[in-house]
Parts: sequence; structure tokens; C-alpha cells
Amino acid sequence: MLDDLALIDRFLEMMAAESGAAANTLAAYRSDLRLASDFLARRLASAAPDDLARLGTDWAPLARATVARKAAALRRFYAFLAEEGHRDDDPGAGLPRPGAARRLPKSLAHGDVDRLFEVIAARIARIPANPLDLRLAALVELLYGSGLRASELVSIPRNGVSPDRPFLILRGKGGRERLVPISDRARAAVALWRDSLDVGSAWLFPGGKSHLSRIRLYQLLKELAMQAGIPPERVSPHVLRHAFATHLLEGGADLRALQLMLGHADIATTEIYTHVDSSRLVALVNARHPLVDLPRRRA
Repeated sequence: MLDDLALIDRFLEMMAAESGAAANTLAAYRSDLRLASDFLARRLASAAPDDLARLGTDWAPLARATVARKAAALRRFYAFLAEEGHRDDDPGAGLPRPGAARRLPKSLAHGDVDRLFEVIAARIARIPANPLDLRLAALVELLYGSGLRASELVSIPRNGVSPDRPFLILRGKGGRERLVPISDRARAAVALWRDSLDVGSAWLFPGGKSHLSRIRLYQLLKELAMQAGIPPERVSPHVLRHAFATHLLEGGADLRALQLMLGHADIATTEIYTHVDSSRLVALVNARHPLVDLPRRRA
């Protein structure tokens, strides 16, 4: 059998080629697998159940999310070894499963979002309009109106949003392409901002020698939150993406359609947005359940 490092490299090559794993995912897997290999004296590939039990004990002080990530990396590695014939068994079942205690995503109430847009509307109403205010309007319209990730938003090409095309083609995590609907409001905001761009700009949101940085985007949103009277720690690109998802679901959007718009590989990731309040769930059952229309039985 090849040594641990060679097998880890082959496993990561497979993850990149067949699963389209993102660079950050591959780096995390490489780190977790090499640390486990070092702990087991370079016998990770041939580890016995007792070895994995010792590994699990070593992980005990770590956060549950960290243990879950490490165990997932090793389980995939052992599945790969078994599929490729490097092992006759798959010991991955013996790894810890700490459970998925996923925190609900932070979001914003409809009133909070309205206040953000009221500030933007007041700023772009000034004559003459400040191009930076037009840029802010385009950024927030795309964040909240389409649920883009910060990295996706800042790296949109200059002509990525077309005035006659109600969608944007994005390449997200793992190199996967998806279509993202763009609202009429967002396209109008982008058109106003693009009119003030330099002709030679390659990016819709240029910054320095490249495009606008994610850090600067965060700063712009914090400043906007303060002007809207919202604690700045409550507003970020990710929070606006969560608000997009949550508010669409509250409006009756289909979970599968939302998964495609957000670019989630697993619908379980999208399901975290179903954190609606209990009163709404009760109202939904009372309004939509087929038994509602049947006459009540008399006791």
C-alpha cells in the first residue's frame, strides 16, 4: 500500500476532479487528514477501529463542529480507500458523529430591510447623484434581491448584468454554474451605476487593481446600517443573503427553487431557512390543511 501522504494526495485529486471540491475545502481536508496521520504515526490509511477510537478521544476537547468536520473528512477518505481497493473494509463508521447542532442563520426583519433602502433612496435622490451612492444601491439590490454571496457579488464582470436579461450566470462554490434571477429594480440600479463607470473597467464593482474587496463591502454595509439606525453588527452581506432566503420562503417560495438560486449542493443546507415562527406554522395548517373544510364531529 502507498504511504499516507501519497494516498491523501490521490484522494484530494479525486475530490477536485470528480466532486468539484473548492480550494478551501481541499485545503481543510488536507490539513485534517495530515494531522490525523501524524497522530497515528503515519498509519492513517491502515488504521484499525482502536486507532480511530484513540483519535476520537484526542478530539474530545474540540468544538463539536470541528469534530464533525474532521470525522467527515476521514469518512470520505476511508470510503475512497475502499472503493479504490486499498482497503478491504471501511472503518469510517467508527468515527465520532457529534451531531449537527446548526445555529439558525441571522436575518433581518422586513422593517429593517425597508430602513436600509429608505437611506439608500434618500442618498441617490440628491442632485447631482454621488456615484458611490449609486454603487451602494446596486450592491444592496443584488445582495438582497438575488441572495448573492459576497465573493460572487464583488467579482461580477462589468457586463455580467444585462439590461435585457433577467438572470445572471454565476460560477459558485466548487466551480458549479447556476442561473440567478435579477429583479427589474436591481437591473435598473446596476444600469445607473454602470453609466458612471470608466469605460476600461473589467469589473462591475472595481476597486484598486482588481474588483471591490469583500472587506470594503462589509464596511459599506456597516456604515449603511448605522445611518439606518440598525446595530452594525446585525448587518453583513451574509445576513442580507439570509434575509433574501427567509423572506422568499415566508412569501411561499419553493424550497427546491430556493436551493437552486442560492447554489446549495445539498438541500439540507437550504432547510436551515425554514425557521419560521410557530404562529405562522399554526396559521398555515389552519388555512391549508384539507381537513379544515370538513365539518367537525360532534362529541
